[in-house]
Amino acid sequence: MIEANGEILKACKRHANRLQWAMTELQPHLPFSEHSLAQLNDIELAILDQFSTRYGKLQDLMGVKLFPAALELTKEPGDLNAFIDKLYRLEKIGAIPSADDWLLMLEIRNAFSHDYPDDPDLQAEILNKAFELATQLLDVLNRVVAFIKPYTNKSVDL
Repeated sequence: MIEANGEILKACKRHANRLQWAMTELQPHLPFSEHSLAQLNDIELAILDQFSTRYGKLQDLMGVKLFPAALELTKEPGDLNAFIDKLYRLEKIGAIPSADDWLLMLEIRNAFSHDYPDDPDLQAEILNKAFELATQLLDVLNRVVAFIKPYTNKSVDL
């Protein structure tokens, strides 16, 4: 299981690094607005795509693989079949700060899958919220990594 966790953490780190890079590159355009989105060149639009893709991939990977692995490492008792039950258990044991915040991050990730070409104000609003939540997403990743470290024999630094 430790080897599998190492692979999960490597993938998380790759997504996190690329997400952070995209955030740094897009920082001068914040906050996004209808006007600022219309002014982005092709490279900046590609970076914006990188941001949304890496946000989604990291958020998904953490929810689908990292969180269950953390629960398995800690040998948390009980039947945790529902994802929401896993989130609340992770919050209870201190692995994540807030299950409700995680659900908001999930909601924004899902918003990326919808395209709103006729509503640039809504696009900007979603991107601004995603940017705020991306910082929290990276913080949650670091928190989970720190939380599971005592349960492993190997270094799990990001």
